[in-house]
Amino acid sequence: MGGEFLDRVKHLAAEIARHSHLYYNLATPEIDDAEFDTLWDELKRLSPDHPQLRRVGAEVPAGSVKVDHRFPMRSLDKATTDEEISHFVQETTAEGRRFLAQPKLDGSALSLEYRRGRLVRAATRGNGERGEDVTANALRIPNIPHRITWGGDCHVRGEVVMSLDVFREKYADIAPNPRNLAAGSLRQKYADSGKGDASDLIFLAYDARFIPSDEAHPDSPKPPHFEYDSEIVHWLRSVGIEPAGDQVCEGDTVDNVTMSMISQTKYWTDNRANLPWEIDGVVFKLDDLSKRELLGMTAHHPRWALAWKFPPEEAVTVLMDVDWQTGRTGAVTPVARVAPVVVSGVTVENTTLHNAGEVERLGIQIGDKVRIVRRGDVIPKIIEVLGPATSADLAGRIHGDGSPFEVALPSRSIPESPLFCPECESPLEIDGAFLRCNNLDCPARVVRTVLYWCRALEMDGIGQKLTEQLCDVGLVRTLPDLYRLSMDDLLTLDRMGEKSASNVLSQLESTRSLMLSKFLSALGLPGIGPELATSIAAEVGDLDQLMMMVEAKDETINVESKPSQNPVIDRLVTIDGVGETVASSLLDGLAARRSIVTDLAEILEITNEIVSSTSSGILEGKTFCITGTLSRPRKEIALAIKASGGKVVSTVSGKLDYLIAGESAGSKLEKAQRLGVSVLQESDLDTIISKGAPSDTLSTEESSVQRSGTLDDWV
Repeated sequence: MGGEFLDRVKHLAAEIARHSHLYYNLATPEIDDAEFDTLWDELKRLSPDHPQLRRVGAEVPAGSVKVDHRFPMRSLDKATTDEEISHFVQETTAEGRRFLAQPKLDGSALSLEYRRGRLVRAATRGNGERGEDVTANALRIPNIPHRITWGGDCHVRGEVVMSLDVFREKYADIAPNPRNLAAGSLRQKYADSGKGDASDLIFLAYDARFIPSDEAHPDSPKPPHFEYDSEIVHWLRSVGIEPAGDQVCEGDTVDNVTMSMISQTKYWTDNRANLPWEIDGVVFKLDDLSKRELLGMTAHHPRWALAWKFPPEEAVTVLMDVDWQTGRTGAVTPVARVAPVVVSGVTVENTTLHNAGEVERLGIQIGDKVRIVRRGDVIPKIIEVLGPATSADLAGRIHGDGSPFEVALPSRSIPESPLFCPECESPLEIDGAFLRCNNLDCPARVVRTVLYWCRALEMDGIGQKLTEQLCDVGLVRTLPDLYRLSMDDLLTLDRMGEKSASNVLSQLESTRSLMLSKFLSALGLPGIGPELATSIAAEVGDLDQLMMMVEAKDETINVESKPSQNPVIDRLVTIDGVGETVASSLLDGLAARRSIVTDLAEILEITNEIVSSTSSGILEGKTFCITGTLSRPRKEIALAIKASGGKVVSTVSGKLDYLIAGESAGSKLEKAQRLGVSVLQESDLDTIISKGAPSDTLSTEESSVQRSGTLDDWV
């Protein structure tokens, strides 16, 4: 071939790569689609097998780039019973009783970003806040339009699935299930580098979110106005995107709308086996968008949506052995080794037995035939013992890789609980139904603590294998040792090159400055997840103050005639979701990790929490607890209190200002009366909030009050 020909091919490939980068990664195209197609067609004519033609989208490999979601992709609250559906309806509806029902697809969540109607980026769900850029592979999915008929800016969220027919025809021998294959196909580096082909996938949309006009491109039209989510679903279909479903459930009473929703669960249960793809339940969303805004979100899920899951699938197998392993919190738990059995399309060989108490409760023995259950991605568990197994119960079983299971039936014996930690040999303590290793330096605890820290801080380059290796060779004996690692240290590890080592050090360096909430969450304190960590950090403010509270924990004071109380605990229980048990666990956990926390505080910059100022209003500075049966969902009442400057907690204590009590208030009302806490009726609160000043009388034991602009004068 002549030099001019080769130069032209090289030029075309470089230009296609450059324009792809401008389009997909930067969203700043220099040429239109027709001009890009001309370059593509010419390269295809000159060099049909050129590698550039196998790449769809930008050169950056799919899955290697992190994407911050403009609209977080939250998890959903779960349900499995009719009673839970009924409770959800009562908690989320006051007047509008209308819900959108959609099948809960068992695939891989995907967010599509359209700018001026053109698809510019696709991202996996990831942790809900950040996902992986998979634009190149998403563009290979046949039913994802590269352009929609509306020329504005929006984000479309949905699920990528693989049809069961395609899976059975092409992939059944190489992948365990369609869901895993769909996820892998989305994240593979090149079109032909994985087990699956993205062109065999299907995208089904759940909803769309629109960029506000002041943030959108100047040429983007004004976002359409919708009152109901079901209208958005119909709009998706009109612009060329296939929705997952759009069944509306409604009724004139709570009972009627509940029955309409339950009928949907029965419909999808009955038709599950006939669907072209896998589903694992039904998603219900409050259809009225304005009421969604009122209900808001938790740190984990929206309050206006519910994922109803199909009943779990069961299977029978044989208990072959019981191993014990030490977890991050020191809990030593039994793991059942069972003869392989397929449940929900997955070959199961290990199940959880939860704790020593569960082993005793089940009366289980090695060599027993057992019934196991698996729900979705939840770890399978043993739910019933069916008596001694026979060799016939092992016949014909195969491992997940297809090899035959050739293990003899074990002699029947009772699993023995260990007296010492299986990792560090420290004496175990009995903690109710649990066995616990209290040695924070236990190798198993250190590995899992470090791994938990790295995952919480999204250090993707430090996974389980590397963590185990760092601990095994003694480079990391405690969490702060991570930040003392050097290039020379890392290069002593097997299969660790300079590029990988540099990536590890770079990720560690990026986490040297942390907000207090992130720090507390990543520590892995028992019972303290991201949501509680955020609330605690907002209340306390800084790490020094928190550690002072740890030191003062055992101090007590007498408050007038009230029983001796702990002021530190009293302060913490004013935080929503924190009771006395959680408060004590938090302080005890920090006390046990005092040296680790102190060491980390010297290495890292732990910044004070930025506390958003609360709304000023009639309820400012006052704490409320809500109990009993009320005329509207408690969540709505809580939001109304917060909007007026008040604070809502879940427990009654001497520090509580007011209890909002409905019918059948129960023990919280009794405790409030015993502690001398003022009790308000729902109508009293409504009057305060609506008028901003009291009426002539406010009923707490029919006491008379003065009209005032502050709540202190009401009671």
